[in-house]
Amino acid sequence: MAGVGQPERATQDRVIALFRDELGYRYLGNWEYRDGNSNIEETLLTDYLSRCGYSPAQIARALDILHSEADNHARSLYDNNKAFYSRLRYGVQVRTEAGRNTETVHVINWAEPEKNDFAIAEEVTVYGNHEKRPDIVLYVNGIAIGVLELKNSRGSIGDGIRQSLVNQRAEFIGAFVSTVQFIFAGNDSEGLQYGAIGTPEKYFLKWKEEDNSRFKLDKYLLKLCNKSWLIELMYDFVLFDGGVKKLPRVHQYFGIKAAQEFVRRKEGGIIWHT
Repeated sequence: MAGVGQPERATQDRVIALFRDELGYRYLGNWEYRDGNSNIEETLLTDYLSRCGYSPAQIARALDILHSEADNHARSLYDNNKAFYSRLRYGVQVRTEAGRNTETVHVINWAEPEKNDFAIAEEVTVYGNHEKRPDIVLYVNGIAIGVLELKNSRGSIGDGIRQSLVNQRAEFIGAFVSTVQFIFAGNDSEGLQYGAIGTPEKYFLKWKEEDNSRFKLDKYLLKLCNKSWLIELMYDFVLFDGGVKKLPRVHQYFGIKAAQEFVRRKEGGIIWHT
């Protein structure tokens, strides 16, 4: 395909345009030199929660709880990620005054995906013991839920995966990825692979589909980062299993969707796969 082999910068510019123009994400800008980059962007999350009708006191308490779950130094990255995911999925229980009933602040609208604020930023510099800069970070309502590492097609997706694995180490920016649900790596020739925090390189997953209408990378980003699909995958298909976080393979996702239709019709059946 024409264009394969173009520099990483050209690929990144094209991918940003894809997120903005085709997927409908807001472009927050190049954050290479921005101070205070965080996995919980308080201004963005506060704006979203305010639009949802929560009070300033509720929002302030929810932010405190989210920060404490994401950055608990007594826990591993896996345990922080698991605890934070629970707050995402079920909401944050807050009590603004002693003696008042506990209320739930929902930081993501699972039922109506389009009502969430989807955004991306590029070159997001994160300062830890060692500075790191993910190529693209995906935010939902100001919460970093995805990171994407892009490579030139003459290189390997594996380089991007290994870069993400290094970033997850505590001495690098492990605290930043504690909120992240999807790790993406891609280039124009190989397409896109995805995993969760802690996923070894050999278990990163591929979306396979025969369609040569455009770059593999673009084609699969349009599928995997579609707003409704991303919200559904995050809500229904994330599993924490004995210290391992798991995401579904493509055939597992579609197998479950097909099984749901059988259940709705009160029919039985067998899902067979290796």
